[in-house]
Amino acid sequence: MDLRQVNLQPYVGYEISNIMKIKGKYGFRVTLIYADGSQKVCQHAGFEKKGDANEYRNSVIAQLHNGEYVTYTNVKVKELLDYWLEEVMKPRPDFAANTYYNYRDCIQKHIIPRIGGLRLLALNQGHLMKMYKELVKKYSAIPKRAKTIMNTSMRYALSKRLIMTNPCEGLELPKGVKKSKYHTIVVDETKTYTLEQVKLLLEASKDTRIHMQMVFALLMGLRKSEINGLKYSDIDYKNRKLRIQRQLGRDLHVDEESLKPKTKTKQEIKLKTASSYRELDIPDYVFEEILEERKKYEKNRSRRQHGRWVFQDLDYICCSSYGRPRSKDYHFTHYKKLLEDVGLPHIRFHDLRHTYATLLMKNDINQKAVAAALGHSKSIITVDTYTDIQAIIADCVQELQSFIEEVHPYDHTDAEMLKNMFQEIVIVEESVTAEDDAEQESREEAAPVIIVYDYSDITEMDDIAEWYLEEEVA
Repeated sequence: MDLRQVNLQPYVGYEISNIMKIKGKYGFRVTLIYADGSQKVCQHAGFEKKGDANEYRNSVIAQLHNGEYVTYTNVKVKELLDYWLEEVMKPRPDFAANTYYNYRDCIQKHIIPRIGGLRLLALNQGHLMKMYKELVKKYSAIPKRAKTIMNTSMRYALSKRLIMTNPCEGLELPKGVKKSKYHTIVVDETKTYTLEQVKLLLEASKDTRIHMQMVFALLMGLRKSEINGLKYSDIDYKNRKLRIQRQLGRDLHVDEESLKPKTKTKQEIKLKTASSYRELDIPDYVFEEILEERKKYEKNRSRRQHGRWVFQDLDYICCSSYGRPRSKDYHFTHYKKLLEDVGLPHIRFHDLRHTYATLLMKNDINQKAVAAALGHSKSIITVDTYTDIQAIIADCVQELQSFIEEVHPYDHTDAEMLKNMFQEIVIVEESVTAEDDAEQESREEAAPVIIVYDYSDITEMDDIAEWYLEEEVA
């Protein structure tokens, strides 16, 4: 059954006939009335005895009264999943292309081959658990994805009265699936680099085509897609701030046939979440590298004004010598060779972002503040390691403020956000008047004594910038 051809709106009224003879046997008809005035007649027949038909009629009346009556009884699992993905989820403006293709592959390769031929009304927890057990034996991430798809699609089916009860309700994945806490990012410290390795990588990357990608990932913790979407217009040169406000990827809501060749994965799309839109202070070394990259950009723009390959002035920081943005996998070959050349163990490019987070947390920066800097709103970051690690301070206290200001200074907007989101106070320094000083002194006299610890020996992220600047001066 093609669900695109049927009426899935809820009925607002109904009529039910008395028991009658239908093709020599007993039965009755239900007429559903919709808000637009249309009607649908559902027939229930084939009963040998009038009493049996009347008993079933009473149960249907109860279903209609409770909103549990199933209008279309022959819908199969594969038909629902196809409709749900293509007609319900895909048009949503917040449904990302990566999620769509991951869901589509999971549905086509793992769910439909196992339970796609079942009728929705016949699907039960036994079918689902059998499928999950088979997936757990072969895959790590697929079982969770399949469960998410089934939970969400079955809730939709229930809301459209395609099923009477949700078979996914209360069903957990079998043993063997590693559970993760909600809104928790687990960082394996063995898959991150130390500060000395970061310095080595940045120095070696200067001779590669992915130097700026490495800089933004290691020193500002940006996502790969965010890096590719950065433009020079996102920079406040006066205040040395960087606005993260787009990423490059596939756009589900454009006609890909109309796009220029090799641009499908280079579309400007919205960021992952609302908290991904953020403004970060630019460390000194990063700012200097941006200025140097801008010089190359201007040079290429001025010398490539004619011929077949004209410079495209699209304003991207990470771009080809012709101004074209980089694809999502452009870095792969260069990154792999870079690690081989410097002799470092291989970790994913995304783990450079985790490296940034780990270095901050090892200096006792509050984990919630680190999450905010990385563009996560409510995530808690934990570090998995095989050795003892420093305890992460639970609240931002005064002795850490100087470190935070140097790595990621917060303005009033950030401070208010963190306060509302995490009940966490971040002090924002600003110029004060004599009256303010007097008021502050009176408050301090009444305030309890605060013990301030000396953290002057902490290795700071800006040490990297100083290290490079000193090398250049030498």
